[in-house]
Amino acid sequence: MVEVIFKNIKKSYNGKTVLDNIDLTIPKGAFTCLLGSSGSGKTTLLKLLAGFETPDAGEIWLNGILVSSQNKIILPPHKRHIGYIFQDLALWPHLTAFDNIAFGLKTGKVPAYRERVQEMAARLNITESLPKYPGQLSGGQQQLVAIARSLVVQPQLLLLDEPMANLDVKLKKIVRDKVLELKEELSFNIIYVTHDHHEAFALADQLVILNDARIETIGTPDQVRASGNAYVQYFIEL
Repeated sequence: MVEVIFKNIKKSYNGKTVLDNIDLTIPKGAFTCLLGSSGSGKTTLLKLLAGFETPDAGEIWLNGILVSSQNKIILPPHKRHIGYIFQDLALWPHLTAFDNIAFGLKTGKVPAYRERVQEMAARLNITESLPKYPGQLSGGQQQLVAIARSLVVQPQLLLLDEPMANLDVKLKKIVRDKVLELKEELSFNIIYVTHDHHEAFALADQLVILNDARIETIGTPDQVRASGNAYVQYFIEL
């Protein structure tokens, strides 16, 4: 588990500000939901934390270590111990589920990677999916393969960028419950991006409401509900 600190983060694309003076601390062990409408900066914050992009200004710290600062990657993504599940899952269609899951272990030259893959597949009940290609799997199975790929490298922090948006209600609950179960079992933080306020209020220890590149409010679900913030009330009532 890690403590994450964003200090005065700014980020723009083509002159448009997407993050403006973001100060945010995410404590160890927290399930943090980033909630906001499209374009509010949620995904950009994840990409900066993962090391896929650099901030225009400010600093990002993981467990007291400076990992990114103004236009600079100090600690590369593969050394941050972060798992990232994209909205489109980003599974390689030409690789089997087994090879998709094993990819990070192979590149990291983990000698017992086959055993690690089998163990993670068993935890997620997808052992029978291992010889199949993504196109042969259901949406829920693909989701679990993506989760297995992220968790098999034993991250301290798991980032989820609306990965369940295309699942039906029943599958979403199954996948979500499995992730929560593994969080407690394997001890990692979760930062979960969503625009679904029902989901966010049900899951989060800490809610971060983003609006127009800024943080509107932070707190537990009860604190956010009681904040009286006009944007929060508008967003909840959508």
